Amino acid sequence: MNEPRHADALQTRQASAAPVVRDLAGLLDALRASAAQRDREGGHAAQEKQWIADAGLLTLAVPREFGGPGAHWPDIYDTIRQIARVDSALAHLLGFTCLQVVSVNVWGNPEQRTRYLNGTVEHRWWWGNAVNPLDTRLVATATGDGGYRLDGQKGFCSGTRGSQMMTVSAHDPATGKPVFAVVPTGREGITVHEDWNPIGQRQTDSGSVSFAQVRVEPHEVLDRADTSYASLRTLISQQVLTNLFVGIAQGALDEARAYVTQHGRPWINSGVDKATDDPYLIQRFGEMRVQAVSAEALAARAAYALDDAWRQGPSLSAETRARVALATSEAKIVAHSAALDVSEKLFDACGARATHAPLALDRFWRNARVHTLHDPIDYRVRDVGRYALSGTLPEVSLYT
Repeated sequence: MNEPRHADALQTRQASAAPVVRDLAGLLDALRASAAQRDREGGHAAQEKQWIADAGLLTLAVPREFGGPGAHWPDIYDTIRQIARVDSALAHLLGFTCLQVVSVNVWGNPEQRTRYLNGTVEHRWWWGNAVNPLDTRLVATATGDGGYRLDGQKGFCSGTRGSQMMTVSAHDPATGKPVFAVVPTGREGITVHEDWNPIGQRQTDSGSVSFAQVRVEPHEVLDRADTSYASLRTLISQQVLTNLFVGIAQGALDEARAYVTQHGRPWINSGVDKATDDPYLIQRFGEMRVQAVSAEALAARAAYALDDAWRQGPSLSAETRARVALATSEAKIVAHSAALDVSEKLFDACGARATHAPLALDRFWRNARVHTLHDPIDYRVRDVGRYALSGTLPEVSLYT
């Protein structure tokens, strides 16, 4: 039961994305200032997305050879995690733009990689996600020249509203297989619907998209390779979610600390003058912190394992890939619980006055609850349990 190697990633981390994220602190302050209000209002965060683009973050996952910073995965996820502490919806959007860049990188041919990765740097594209092979409502009909016509609908299309490009998957009834492609979001026949109205993650632009006789050119069709290296895309996606969970837990802890230190009152039977001296409150904050730092540690461990595997490229073995999947599931299980528990304990720590609606402190729990339903945690625990008992590594799937 050998563990994934992290040493190489640790040695190279310092040189990765520092020039790109130099103004991250200012961006976080700006996002934090309006986070509660925007959560109440929902809708599209156009101004805030522009700030993220202006900070140079849309190109984090673009390799150096195509003009990007070639950031390492621990740094990319650290950036996503920091944004999630103040706004997990916008962190989701950034994470999914990185994911679509990866999709082109591992599924595209050399000409496609040059076109779309250089284009992301030159035009600062936001990418939308309409890839979900389980949703077969979108039908691809071959046009005889290597291209396709798309008709139907896709749901949960994160980041499509306000995006310039999108990746899409469709069902080809003639072959029974999925078709993957890149298309401009503004192409004729594509309608992005403003129908995303959940209890949390309200500004992820994750509504449905309709396609009516949408032309896909032959050069836009991606050849999804069935290799261990290409399948890292799934784990990259899962680690985006993991780090969103960690950021939510950290953000909830930040808000709880700020509220108690500024507004907390000691309980009448506590025998102390300040809320921060209450032994039960101290214990509660200790428990919250242990959950948050444990989740962060496992998320970082998984990111280093991913980074090590990613840099092996097409030579990546199935076993090494499976060990990254195991580390990813272990991290996601802990982060899942941390996000839900810490965001709920926030209210136990802060008391009844913290439920004042304009504070929107419930946004952390609502965001966590929406996102942790992405895929069942029970099957991840099953995979980890199998490994603990018999050394059986997780199999490749749409979620592992």
